[in-house]
Amino acid sequence: MTEPARILVVGGGYVGMYTALRLQRQLRAELRSGAAEIVVVTPEPYMTYQPFLPEAAAGSISPRHVVVPLRRVLDRCRILIGEVLSVDHAKRTATLSTLATDEEGTGPVELTYDELVLAPGSVSRTLPVPGLAEHGIGFKTVEEAIGLRNHVIEQMDIASSTRDPAIRDAALTFVFVGGGYAGVEALAELEDMARYTARYYHNIKPGDLRWVLVEASDRILPEVGATMGRYAVRELRGRNVDVRLGTRLDSCEDRTAVLSDGTRLPTRTVVWTAGVRPAPLLAATDLPLNERGRIRCTARLSVEGVDHAWAAGDAAAVPDVTSGEPGRECAPNAQHAVRQARVLADNIAASLRGQPLKEYAHAYAGSVASLGLHKGVAHVYGRKLKGYPAWLMHRAYHLSRVPTFNRKARVLAEWTLSGLFKREIVSLGSLEHPRAEFELAASPPPGDDDKPSS
Repeated sequence: MTEPARILVVGGGYVGMYTALRLQRQLRAELRSGAAEIVVVTPEPYMTYQPFLPEAAAGSISPRHVVVPLRRVLDRCRILIGEVLSVDHAKRTATLSTLATDEEGTGPVELTYDELVLAPGSVSRTLPVPGLAEHGIGFKTVEEAIGLRNHVIEQMDIASSTRDPAIRDAALTFVFVGGGYAGVEALAELEDMARYTARYYHNIKPGDLRWVLVEASDRILPEVGATMGRYAVRELRGRNVDVRLGTRLDSCEDRTAVLSDGTRLPTRTVVWTAGVRPAPLLAATDLPLNERGRIRCTARLSVEGVDHAWAAGDAAAVPDVTSGEPGRECAPNAQHAVRQARVLADNIAASLRGQPLKEYAHAYAGSVASLGLHKGVAHVYGRKLKGYPAWLMHRAYHLSRVPTFNRKARVLAEWTLSGLFKREIVSLGSLEHPRAEFELAASPPPGDDDKPSS
C-alpha cells in the first residue's frame, strides 16, 4: 500500500484554518479513501478572530466567542498542538515540539510531508525601548485582550482606594502606542468601557481618566484614507483622548512613559500595538525570503522557485496582480488572508490531481474601523462613512466574516443582550493566577516548621 499524501499546514490562524477547512471539503474523496492526510500544527487549539478582540476587551463579546475550536471545525484533519521549530523542505521534513514531547522529555520530533502550507502568521513588532519588555502589554491574543480589560479595571480600583495623588494619576493614565487598527480600536473600546465604569466609583469621574495615543507617523488608520483618518483624530480628541502624531515612545522605565517630544507621563499602563513582523519560524526554513522576512510567493500562492510549498497571509509576500504596479504586494491583512486561503486550497487540490492552477486576484475593497460603541469610520468601494452608519457596517461586515454559524449566532445574541442590559464591569484578574489562593492556603504559616503535633 502506498503512503497517503500528507499535507502539512503550519499555523491555525486565518490562513491555516481556512486552508485546511477548504482542503477537507475539496479532498473529501481522497481523505475518505486514505489517499491524502491533512495535518495542522498550531500552538493553540483555536483560531482567534482578531477584529473582535477590542469588543472582547470592552466586555461586549464573551472571550470564548472570539475563538473558533479547530477540532470541531477541522474534524477530518489531524490537529497537533505544538510549535514547528524549523523546516527542511529539501528533505520534506519539519522539526516540531508538542505538548507530549515536552512531557516526555524526548526533545523535538521530525514530521515528514509531501505538501507544505506555511501560515504561521505574525508576531508583535517590538523596538528596543527601555522598560518595554518589563511593563508593556501586547494586544494580539484573546488572553492579552482579557488581561488588559482586567488591568484597566484594577487600575481604577487602585486609584479609588489610594491616598497618594501620584499613584492615583499614574493608575488613571493609559498610554497606547500605535495608531493602526489594533491600537485605535482597543483604546476607543476601552475608553468607552472605562468611562461607563467610572459611574460606579464614588471618587472617580470620567474626566479623571487620561488616555494617550502615540503614533510615529502623521496620521492614524491609514487604511481608511486621509480624510477618515483626520475625522478619527477629531472624534478621539473630542472625547479628551490625547492623540500625539509624529511622536515615539522613547522609554517606559520606572512607571514613566517618556515620549520623543519630551513629555513624561507617569503611568502604570503602556499598551504596545505598533505593528507586526513575520513569525520567527520563517528564518528557520530553507525557503526564499524577501527583505522584510516574508516568503517570496507567486500569484498562484506557491513559494517562488520551489515545488510542493505554499504560503499566504502575513507570512507571505504575494504579488498584487490587480494593482498594475510591478513589484507591489498584497497587504498582510485578514481581507486578503481569507481569500488567499481559498485559492491556496484549490491550487493544492488541483496540483495533486494534475489540474491547472489559478492566480490569486482581489482588488482591495476598503476598510472599516470601530471608534467605540455606535462610532466608527469606513472607506469601502470608494464611499466614506462615519459615525453610526460606519459602526453598523463594521459590525455587519465582521459578523459575516466570523467563522461558523454557531459563532455568528452567539455574537449576534450577545450584541442584542448588551443593547438591552447594562455593561459588565467585573474584573477577573485572578484568572491569570488561578492557583495563587490555594498555594497561599497550602503554605505553612510563618514560623511553623510544618511538623505534626504530638
